[in-house]
Amino acid sequence: MKPLIISATALALMTAPLAEAGPRGQHQGMTDYARVVDVQPITRQIENRTPHESCWTERVRVERERAPSEQSATGTIVGAIVGGAIGNAVGHKKVNKRIGTAVGAILGASVGNDLSRDRAPAGTDVYYKNERRCSTTYTVDYTTETVGYWVTYK
Repeated sequence: MKPLIISATALALMTAPLAEAGPRGQHQGMTDYARVVDVQPITRQIENRTPHESCWTERVRVERERAPSEQSATGTIVGAIVGGAIGNAVGHKKVNKRIGTAVGAILGASVGNDLSRDRAPAGTDVYYKNERRCSTTYTVDYTTETVGYWVTYK
């Protein structure tokens, strides 16, 4: 027990000067006064950006390729019928009428197909639709904020 008391006392004596070496409190330090001769604020500018959205409706042209299935076969069919009728009328005998009808139908179908293709548009449909368009602009304001002061004193 005696060595424990000696160790504790030695430890207390060694730490006492350290407690005195720490920072002083408010009333334990030295106070000095000086006359202020000039004060200049230290400022910085802050940029404030405010967004403004403007929207409108715009008419837009839209082109769409026409699928091959949309082209009509009417020209080919009508051409075959007319060609077959003319071929039948040209032939005098029964065999000639059959051959004339077949040849006339083939040629008429070809001519009717070509004519219907020439009348069809180039393969694109054009239409117009309304689309909503928006644009964002910003208003920029600057404010000044004081962050400190430069003080000159005597």
